[in-house]
Parts: sequence; C-alpha cells; structure tokens
Amino acid sequence: MSILVTGSAGHLGEAILRSLKAQGRQAQGVDIKASAFTDHIGSITNREFVRNCLKDVQAVIHTATLHKPHIATHTNQDFIDTNVSGTLVLLEEAVAAGITTFVYTSTTSTFGAAMNPAPGEPATWITEEVTPIPKNIYGVTKIAAENLCEMFARKHGLGVVILRTSRFFPEADDDATVRGKYSAPNVQANELLYRRVEIEDVVDAHILAVEKAPTIAFGRYIISATTPFTQGDRAMLHTDAPEVVKRLFPDYKQLFASQEWTMFPHIDRVYVNSRARTELGWQPKYDFSYVLKCLGAGTDFRSRLSREVGSKGYHDTVFEQGPYPVE
Repeated sequence: MSILVTGSAGHLGEAILRSLKAQGRQAQGVDIKASAFTDHIGSITNREFVRNCLKDVQAVIHTATLHKPHIATHTNQDFIDTNVSGTLVLLEEAVAAGITTFVYTSTTSTFGAAMNPAPGEPATWITEEVTPIPKNIYGVTKIAAENLCEMFARKHGLGVVILRTSRFFPEADDDATVRGKYSAPNVQANELLYRRVEIEDVVDAHILAVEKAPTIAFGRYIISATTPFTQGDRAMLHTDAPEVVKRLFPDYKQLFASQEWTMFPHIDRVYVNSRARTELGWQPKYDFSYVLKCLGAGTDFRSRLSREVGSKGYHDTVFEQGPYPVE
C-alpha cells in the first residue's frame, strides 16, 4: 500500500514518514516547504497538484494544517483556505482516484469551551460524546474539516478515521503564565496525566488508523495518553490536583523534587482514550507512570522518535507568543 502524507515538513508529518520508511512501507510526503521528507512541494489547495500527487496512492494521512499558534500570524481566510478548502480538495481527488482510506489529523482543541468547567464544578470528562464548542478560527475550521470527512465517508464509502490528538508539540506552553512558573519538561510531564500524548504514540495511532479505516468505515477518536484518573477523581482534581496525584503515585513528589518540578494545583479536564484503545487496538506506551520510571532511572522520558524529530516547532519556527487564546 502506498501512503501519501500531507504536512511532511511539519513535526507530525515528518515523524509519520520516518516511521513508515523505517518499516519499509511505501510513503511520500507533500508540503509547501522542502524538507528531507517532502517528495512533492506545493499547496493542497491546488487541485491539479493534488491530483498528480495521488497517482498510485491507496491511502492518505492528512496532517497538513494551520495550527493554533498561526492565529497570531495568519488571517481567518488563511485558516479556511488551508484547513477547510484544502481538505475538501484532498477528499474530492481521493474519491476520484479510487482511494479507499483517509486518515485526518484533528485536535482536542475542537472541544473548546466544552472543556472548561465553571468554578465549583468538577473537572470535565472529555470523551468523543462531548459536543465541541470551538473558541477560535482554528477550532472552527478543524470541526468543519471533520464534518467534510464524515460526509465523504457516508456519501462515497471512503474509509475515514479522524484522530483528535491532544498536545504533542515540543515547544514551551503558549500560556505566558504557565511558561513563567514551570519548565517545559515539567509542564509536559504533568500534562501526560490528562491532556498530552507522546509523538511516537500519535504516529502508532495514525498507522493503525490506516489499517483499520476500511473496516471501521467512519470513526472519530481521542488520541491522548492513558489517564490514571477515574470519574470519581474529578471534583478533587479541580480543587487539589496534587493530592489526587499523590494518592495514585506516592513517590511522585520525591521524584519531582529531584528536578525542581511541581504539580499543577488544578486540573480542569481529562481526555479519555478508551474508544481508541478498544476500536483501533491502540496501545500507547508513554504515560505519567513512564515519566516517573524515567525520573527514577535518570533518563529522558521522551521517545526515541521525539528526540529524532527534535524541537522543530511549526515548520521549523517557534512563533512569538501572540494574543491568541489557549485551550
């Protein structure tokens, strides 16, 4: 099976292509920017370009997108052109080419305001059944693209899997308050409890989705590290998260102290990946327990793939932290 990966110069696109090629799979990359993993340079909004890229292809993994940080540097129309119109072109040309499998990389940012509990309420429990309330143009366009994917699955019989990935970017947090209080590794370790996923696990989910899409027909999945929390923890998580973590991991404070790390005082949402684990057969390896194991051994908790891809950011650029909203 030949696979076309869009966004091949980006963090995730490169990681997927590295893994596919390491497995001996036939794969090509598409991006607007040249890179070691980009075979076709051009825009996904260019229909003729896309049509040529899809020759002899059986599956598409569509990671190319404008991300939330691009809100500071791009217009609303730019988001619509890339995230919506570009996805539509890919879907239409995929169907015309007889392609049977389409995997779309979405985001947990689509949930938007649905993730934020009111004061005094427990942390929100985020599953695929939660109705998104997008808060910015990024979320709006990703939801629109998801809806296009679903329409093509139902109307044209295209096997479509949508993966709503949680945070896996290597950059420092886009919230200045968080950046001022915690180091990037500290933030990312904390987030693996409830709203982050390691890129190697994200890549595994995409490859599984390619294999399962024709059988699933249409599916939408949250891709995030497996949380240790239960719904019974929700109330205390929103008022005293360290106490919940200490109950589950009695040695975490000592291990954190060795790095001068601290736990967030409050956790406002928990992403639940059980559907992806059940229906895709996805088995994420990296979670908070793994972080603590690595701290005890004095090793880096990032995956080998994460270290290979490096902190390249969004097309090798870490944008100035602008006035865009955080999740």
